[in-house]
Amino acid sequence: MKLKYLVICIFMLPAIEMTPCQAQTNAPQPVFKPFVNQAGYNLGESKRFVCYGAPDNTPFKIVDTKINQTVFEGKILNNQGWFTELNPVTSGDEYVVEVKDRGQSVPFWIAGHLMEKVSSKLAYDFFADVRGYDDLEKYDMSKVYGGGPSRDGGAYGLEAVFEVLQYASNPALYDNWKSELGNKKMPDLIALILWHAEFAYKYVDYNGPTGYRHGSLGYEGQPRMNYDFWNTLDQLAAVCAAYHSFLKPYLSEEKYRKYRKVCLDNWEKYDRQKVVRYWTYSVKWVDPGFQEFNEMGNAFGQSVFSNLFMYLCEKNEKDGHPEKFLKYAQESAKDIIANWDFNNPRHMWWIRNAEHITPQALAWFLLVAPDKAPQGTKEKLAAWAVHMKQKTNNFWKYRMHNETEWAHAKTKELGGAPALGGSMFAVAYLLNDPELRNLGWAQVDFVFGVNPVGTHLSNKSDDRVKIGGYWEGVEEGWPQAHPDGYGRLGLVRGTLDGTPLDNQFPIAKQVEKIIGENNGQIFGKNAYATEGWCVSNRGWEATMTFCTLGSQQVRLFDADYKNEITQARPGQTITVELKAALNQDWNKADKGWVEIRNGKEPVTKLEVTETGPNTGLFTAKYQLPKGKNGGKTEVSYGYLGFEKRAAITCSNKR
Repeated sequence: MKLKYLVICIFMLPAIEMTPCQAQTNAPQPVFKPFVNQAGYNLGESKRFVCYGAPDNTPFKIVDTKINQTVFEGKILNNQGWFTELNPVTSGDEYVVEVKDRGQSVPFWIAGHLMEKVSSKLAYDFFADVRGYDDLEKYDMSKVYGGGPSRDGGAYGLEAVFEVLQYASNPALYDNWKSELGNKKMPDLIALILWHAEFAYKYVDYNGPTGYRHGSLGYEGQPRMNYDFWNTLDQLAAVCAAYHSFLKPYLSEEKYRKYRKVCLDNWEKYDRQKVVRYWTYSVKWVDPGFQEFNEMGNAFGQSVFSNLFMYLCEKNEKDGHPEKFLKYAQESAKDIIANWDFNNPRHMWWIRNAEHITPQALAWFLLVAPDKAPQGTKEKLAAWAVHMKQKTNNFWKYRMHNETEWAHAKTKELGGAPALGGSMFAVAYLLNDPELRNLGWAQVDFVFGVNPVGTHLSNKSDDRVKIGGYWEGVEEGWPQAHPDGYGRLGLVRGTLDGTPLDNQFPIAKQVEKIIGENNGQIFGKNAYATEGWCVSNRGWEATMTFCTLGSQQVRLFDADYKNEITQARPGQTITVELKAALNQDWNKADKGWVEIRNGKEPVTKLEVTETGPNTGLFTAKYQLPKGKNGGKTEVSYGYLGFEKRAAITCSNKR
């Protein structure tokens, strides 16, 4: 017999010590241990913990548990301790925070690109596991909650868009994982992109029944739509752009032509040329009626992404019309610049899982076509950065709703912190703003345990651990889960399950540990996890994508790997250096690749090898073309705005 609720216990957080007399009227306050990012911290990035209630100037120390020695000391201020300066040479050692009279944290690592190591694969594994059906030939939309492609989702999930960006940000990393989706010659992430592309093409005009929807679609006063098939074009546009940058070896020209044609034929008919407002009618209690934007329809900024993808695609076509799509993208960006209101919750936290699209789309314009972006683009992002710094001016570094409310009182906000980090990384890179980048890492820390509940936002079930679906190094997971809900996420890798509600700020003193059905009406002291869903994890995928912007680099050196150079003689041997999040094994030198361009010759790939176990630097020797006096060789890594480049000119002059 399946229980509606399995209440395991009243869960006293493992990081909390309470006295037996706590229940008495004059009981002493609980003592909270330090909350850390349970997996750990990236080298060269900000590092912090929270120890709630610890008085200012309380001493703390960081202890290397392998050698049992203190490696850093500091003092707490405003419930926080910072140890950004701690960047140990070796990786693999575990550390703990010890705070006087407060105890010890769980252990954590400090390593180069640690977060990418433990999160990159899980970020897309989720989307592989959550598909309504593996086989598109047998796909039955009427049986999938929300209609798919992801369970508990719809075409508004934009899976292909963010999978394309994820691969483009660090392609050699994703080439490591193959065969899981049935094609040993193709990276799994590429196979997943193509699966979502084919889904979008198959259902590009589908208006039939779905398993269930929280509303209907279409403009007020016009016929209602059963399924948001308009958004299928946004996903196909991303694939069309990626065809010209990295999908050609895997996507046939015939299919590409079909995808492009269906986009061109339906673009204006589906209103893809503009920002779409008041298109979704929601019956959800949290946002009933027509909304300007919400997580279940078209988001503010979505049209910037889609039109830029078509612009990049059309630039490669002899009969293309890139100027048309560039104009659409510019008009959509101007709409954001003029009308994006940071003080309007319907443009910000209220649309929850779709909020991240707005700043990321505007930032991406400056990444792929900086000279074509409308005037005021960077200034609008700078104003957003100021707003975010103001709203996160608290010891959790959590973006507060307003002066009286930390978070929503009743509903999950998984589109908040998990996605906000990605927006901050993108904007910080463009503004060269290290403070904003630090705030981005604080959002990542929030996901991994630096939050009022003191746990990762994903439930650590035995089932997920057994299938390799949980984050390495995380001890305590979210205390509640809804494994058999509409998304059936119990066996979905990398699922985010819940996030603190308003009444759990500034600290959650007690929550119930519940595994089972949650009907969304259990508030009070519970941590509340209805279940994660595709647009929640999409935001986390975006964070793992944009975090690479500030940490990857290509440089060129002489043959002895001593001096960085920009000029060399034809035929000379040089050293190519790539710094990227490719170091997946701490005990051996990993491999990667870069692309080489010599004038109009075909692009070639050059394999690079890590200079040592876990150095994060990858090198290779390369002989420049002979007889190319005045020629230029370019080395690059990444695609679609994420490129890191270095160039060298061949000259006989010494």
